[in-house]
Formats: sequence, structure tokens, C-alpha cells
Amino acid sequence: MHTVSQSPTEPEFVQNPYPFYQKMREQGGIHYWKDYEKVAVFDYETVSWILKSRMFGREGKSAKLRKIPKRLKPFYDVEAHSMLELEPPRHTRLRGIVLRAFTSRRIDELAPEIKTLCHQLIDKFEGSSVDLLPSYATKIPVIIIARLLGVPESMADQLLKWSNDMVMMYQARRTLVLENRAVQSTVEFVEFMRGYISKRRCQKSDDLISHLITTEENGVRLTTDEMISTCILLLNAGHEATVHTLGNGIKCLIENDCDPSIFDSQAMTSKIVEEILRYDPPLHIFTRFAYEPCQIGPFNIKVGEELALVLGSTGRDASIWSKPNSFNPTRAVTKNTSFGGGIHFCVGAPLARLELRIALSVLFERCPNLKLSSVPFYADLYHFHGLKALNVTV
Repeated sequence: MHTVSQSPTEPEFVQNPYPFYQKMREQGGIHYWKDYEKVAVFDYETVSWILKSRMFGREGKSAKLRKIPKRLKPFYDVEAHSMLELEPPRHTRLRGIVLRAFTSRRIDELAPEIKTLCHQLIDKFEGSSVDLLPSYATKIPVIIIARLLGVPESMADQLLKWSNDMVMMYQARRTLVLENRAVQSTVEFVEFMRGYISKRRCQKSDDLISHLITTEENGVRLTTDEMISTCILLLNAGHEATVHTLGNGIKCLIENDCDPSIFDSQAMTSKIVEEILRYDPPLHIFTRFAYEPCQIGPFNIKVGEELALVLGSTGRDASIWSKPNSFNPTRAVTKNTSFGGGIHFCVGAPLARLELRIALSVLFERCPNLKLSSVPFYADLYHFHGLKALNVTV
């Protein structure tokens, strides 16, 4: 049996997990990862197939039957209504309603607003040195999602705290203390959203919450609990991935001495974003449950068994890309698992890509001589992959 051991919190792995991924691909691509007690899939083709196959999904019998400690119940009560964790027909209804409110037209209309925000944030840079994570990368997605939801922009820092605390439940460094913080933030977030949704029922506006209140799918509207979970999901998932991708991407562009003129065309900017997502993506593991017995590599997979899909590995698969460990901003990346796949493909991907294109092009237009002022280190956040800080001279 192909059993491997690799702690996801080991400092060396946190800073650079890609050599481990490469070794796993070279040794067959499918292994039992002892630290996770799951079969883990590292190669692009198998991960992509599982993401799209209806033989696998997000709901598993073992998860439903798992006894959740009472102290964690508030967090999992929110998860129970999240379309990320559901399957058809309920997933179809929830996603359909969200897509009607989260239209491509509405997203495209945000472009000038995002561009203005980026310029405003750069205008606030003080001195010749700045940490781009808190001053730029973190602020863009949280402010934009606050505006989309119709939540007061003054709430951005509080939304960010709740989001950061909640996503600790998905991290390998998870401890009792971090769990308690996550639950407390969940309770506060839910209480705020419940009150705000109630207010919006009486005072509708042109925002996402108002649209979610009035939009129907086959004559059925979202319940308040479904709406709360949806809003929390849009913030947590959209914010976390965009921040890490921006940070990782800026670091990569500076380290590779990329000429700012590469952002002169939108087509080229789109290529750069896709290459960043391939080369150093923000989310490294996502899971699926088997709905049918099957053979995956050397393993007989049982119904209900949970598989770890190592998204962070797929972009470096040498069977798909030439020189996969090299960053090439002109590479035409047409295959990407960073936003998932199949019916659970990230609903916020178009917004994330728009934010990334604009944020990167504005930054390098305004600050063409960016240099790292200290060595950037990755934070202990796995399954996520993002920096602790990004100190630069501007």
C-alpha cells in the first residue's frame, strides 16, 4: 500500500509543499496520507475527473452520522445550510437563486468601482515601505463583498475578523482555543446577519441580500438560515482565496523581475492571473465523498469514503505543463482546478478573477518599481496557502 506521512504544519512543508507534491506524483499520484487518514490524489487528471464526476460529492454518510460536540454546534449549523456542503436537489435550488442574484452583468459593473478602490488604497500608502497584505490585498475583497451584500463598509474590519476566525476550522493547526474563537465569531456573525436580513426585508435596496430575499427558484425562496449561510460562505470563501492569490502573485511577480508592461493588455493580465493560480494557488486541499464503490489507483474506495484532492499539486503536474516549476507569465493556462470543478465550481470565481486582474494591474501601474524589503514567509494556514506578510518598497 502506498502510505505516506507528511505533517501539514511542519515548517519546511508550510514554506514549500511543492517538492512533496512532486514526489507523490512521481510515485504514482495516489497515496494514503497517514496524517489525514485519507486517500490523497495528487495528479491533475484524476483530481479533475473526481471534481466533475457524479460518483463523488460533498455529502457523505460518515459526515452526517459523525457526532458533533455541542460546543461546535453553532459552526456546523451554518455549514448545514451552505451550498458548498450540499448536493442536488437542494444544492441546485440554492445555487440557482445565488446565480440569479450574482449575475455576470452585476459583477462586470463592479470593475470601475474595484479600480477606484485600488487607487484609493494605494493613495493611502505611507512612506517608502508598506506591508501589502493588510494595506491592499486584504482590503479589496472584503470591502467589495461588503458593498455587494449591502452591509455598511464600516463593518469591513469586523467581517474580516469573523471570517478569519471561522476559516480556522479548516486549517491543520486547528486547536481547542482556535475552535472556541471560531464558534464565538460564528455566533456573532450569524446574529449580525439575522438582524441585517430582517432589516432588509422591510427596506429593500439594490444589493445582494435584497436580491436573495426576493429571488425564487421553482417558486421557493431561501429561508433566513439559508441566506445567512450563503452570505457567510460568499465572504469566507471569496475573501480568503483572493487575499492569498494576490499576496502569492505579487511575491511571485517581484521575485521573477516581471516587467510592469506585461499588464498593458487585458488578455495578458488574464494570462498572468491564471498562471498565478496554477503556480501558487490559495487552496491546497478540497475533499469529496464517494457515492459509489470504485477503484482509484491502487485503492478500493468504499461508499462514503472521503478523498483528499490536492489542488495545490495539480498545477505542477509535468504531464500537463512543460517546466511546471517555473513561473511563466505568458503561459496559456487553460486547465485550472483552483476554483474546483463540476457542480461545485466556485460561484465567486468570476468576481475573484476580476478583482485579481484589476488589483494587480493597478498596483504595478502605480508602483512599477516594487521590491521586497524582507523575505516573505508563508503562514501556518494549511489547507490554505498564503503569506504572513508582504513587505515591499514602493
